[in-house]
Amino acid sequence: MGRPRAEDVKVSTPQRVLEAAELVFAEQGYGPAKLADIAARAGIRRPSLLYHFKSKEELYQATVQRAFSNLGEALRAAMLSEGSFQERLLETAERYAAFLAENQQVARIVLRELLDSKGPGPGTDILMNQVSPLVDAVEAFIATQGDDVIADGAPVRARIMCIASTLIMRAAAQVRDALWGPQPHARALSKALFLRT
Repeated sequence: MGRPRAEDVKVSTPQRVLEAAELVFAEQGYGPAKLADIAARAGIRRPSLLYHFKSKEELYQATVQRAFSNLGEALRAAMLSEGSFQERLLETAERYAAFLAENQQVARIVLRELLDSKGPGPGTDILMNQVSPLVDAVEAFIATQGDDVIADGAPVRARIMCIASTLIMRAAAQVRDALWGPQPHARALSKALFLRT
């Protein structure tokens, strides 16, 4: 495979490598994924990949961290947007669903890490360091701003995880429409689980 011409490359090499890695790790998991396959998908050779990322573990960590950094930005923007608490809560859920719809490979990576029967992969610590603070932020947003409209029931964190896990499963599934229907229903789920009627 020849190297792409400079004028044909609009995305930096590290960015292309991260995008390729996200796809390969989602398809194959951490263990079976090969750096040569990731490099080929990014349009470079393995030594060029190793120039930017010194090991498969470093690349995996960068891949997972990048995904959750992007998700965190989207959720924080929704929580800090204009509008009532209810509008911002529903917008936060919709942005989460939209992120997963646009980044289905991230949902697959998360599920692989959570369900790996051979033990957690190297991304587990990063997932916990990225996911837990996001859940904390959403929980704090709801606890501090939603007192007068949040329905009684299960703990807020459990409700957040119910919605989050449902939408991750839906995004990762190959047969999502057959099982969940054509829409992610983030808004309806959030209304039903959080808001007083």
